[in-house]
Order: sequence, then C-alpha cells, then structure tokens
Amino acid sequence: MQHRTLFAVMAVALSAWVGAGGAAAKSAKSQAGVTVYAAASLTDVLPAIDKSNTYSFAGSNALATQIANGAPADVFASANTTIPAQLFAQGIVEKPVVFTRNTLVIVVPKSNPANIKSIYDLEKPGIKIDVANSAVPVGSYTLQVLDQMGIRSQVAANFVSQETDVRTVLSKVQLGQADAGFVYATDAQTVHGQVSVVKVPAWAQPKIAYSMAIVSRSSNKAAAQAFIDEVLSKAGQATMLRYGFLPITAPVPTITKLSLHKAKPGGLLTVIGTNLTGTTSVTFHGIPARFKIVSATKLTITVPKKAKTGAITVTSPAGTTTGPTLKIVR
Repeated sequence: MQHRTLFAVMAVALSAWVGAGGAAAKSAKSQAGVTVYAAASLTDVLPAIDKSNTYSFAGSNALATQIANGAPADVFASANTTIPAQLFAQGIVEKPVVFTRNTLVIVVPKSNPANIKSIYDLEKPGIKIDVANSAVPVGSYTLQVLDQMGIRSQVAANFVSQETDVRTVLSKVQLGQADAGFVYATDAQTVHGQVSVVKVPAWAQPKIAYSMAIVSRSSNKAAAQAFIDEVLSKAGQATMLRYGFLPITAPVPTITKLSLHKAKPGGLLTVIGTNLTGTTSVTFHGIPARFKIVSATKLTITVPKKAKTGAITVTSPAGTTTGPTLKIVR
C-alpha cells in the first residue's frame, strides 16, 4: 500500500513538472519571435533588423486579404498607409504606425535596348513597360506619378503586364522581359549593376510612407510590439537607412541665400539651401515659378513675368520655407 501511495505521489509530481516545463516552453516560444506579413520591398531589410522572426513577403494588398481571412500573422507591414488604415477601421489590426519612407524610380535593363533616358521616353510607341497592379501600393504610386505628369494614357498604352508585387516587376526588367518598370529605389538597389535607374522627377514623386500594425487576433502581442519598437529604434532606423529607405519624417527645406538680390522677370535665379530635392513648388510672393532641382542644396528658378517684389517660398511634401526678399526690376 505504501509503495502504491509513493508511486502515485511521484506520478503527480512528474506530471506537474512536465506541465510546468511545457508551459515554460510555450511562453519561451511566444517570445522567441513573431510572424510578420510584410510588403515585398521589405524582403531584405526586415530580416537584417531581426532574423529570429518568421516572415512572409508579398504584395501588401494580398497579405491584407490573407490576414482578414484569418492568416496567423502577428504584425502586418505595408508599403503604404492606406491598407493598414482600412484594416484598423475594421478592427483587424491595432493602430498603425509609420516606420519608413521610399521613392519611386524607373528601372531599365542594363543594356537599355529601348534607349530610355527619361520618363517621357515611356510614351514612345512599342515600348514594353512592366508595372504592378493598381491594387498593389507600388502600382498605385505609379499611376499617381503618371497622372501628376499628365502622361498616364500614353504610357499606360505600353503596359505589357501588371504584377502582384514589386519584386516581380524588378525581376522581369532585370531579365530583359520588359524595356522598363516602376519600382522603389530600394528594390533597384538590391540588383545594383544589373539594371539602370531613370529618376522620376522630384516634383512628381508621390508621398510613399510605410506603416505597420499588430494584428488584433495575435496571441503574441507583447513580442509583436517589441518587434515594432525594434524597427522604430535608433538601430532599426539606421538599418532601414543602410538599405536605402528614408527617415520617417522628411526634412523640411530651407533657403540660406539667393544668387541675386534683384532680378528681372524672365531672368534666372539660383536658390541655395538644404533638403531641396523634394521641392514641389516655388513661388514669388504667391506667383508660381518654373524651377529645376539641381541638387539637394540648389535650385535654378525662372523669375515669373508677373513676379512682384517679395519673399520666395519653396514647398516640398515635408513643409514650406520662406527665404529672403527678391526685388523685381522692370
């Protein structure tokens, strides 16, 4: 009887030990890493920030559909802010946060057989252009650029394929299956030397911001939040920058000096400053002026015919700055 009692006590103790060990193992597993569904353009950078996670990369729209249908994601990282905002409104994800930015470029095969030198060359008949579907963020940004420049119908006539994600566009151009394609600058950087890049005019650049959120049904929210904090940390942001992504907040332009203190209408003027690459408009006391972005520190401007003496204003998506007064002489 004593032997049976001792055996029973040992069995209960063993069961409790195993149960405790299993619970500890489960807890450790829940903190070991998270499942991240992320835009294809983040394929290289997110594992560089944290390789312990499980990643699934594809078009943001496709991933959103999977998450809405119950896919086991803990974090959703999108190449835009629109899709996460829609999921948040539906209660599918928690409040999204912006974690990086990007720019759009045109890539052509290294040999550039169609001799594409600028975005306007995409209007030529017979050019084969590969783009992402408009439901994919990069595809939507592409159409924004073409609409902004007033060349959508001409360029769209040369679309030969509309892909499900940006990396497919990049691959087809890289392989010479298309004469050109629209991708993010960071994607072009991943195949440096294998494609050539044609810049999209700065004034036509869309505002490309990425946002991420914790999936509401996640059972691993503490680890999911820890990963988001890691991406937003100084080290995480430094990694994003190293892979070609842009800071969360765009720097506001500044004007430090003008090449002239007075000028005639129709004359040329140089503006010296900082963060001028994203300039979208220049005005003379409210009168719009034609301008050319020379570099991040220099603009050349044609003084408008109706210009009046007053301050020069430079505007970019990040904000507006007002410079010195220019005297107009006639």
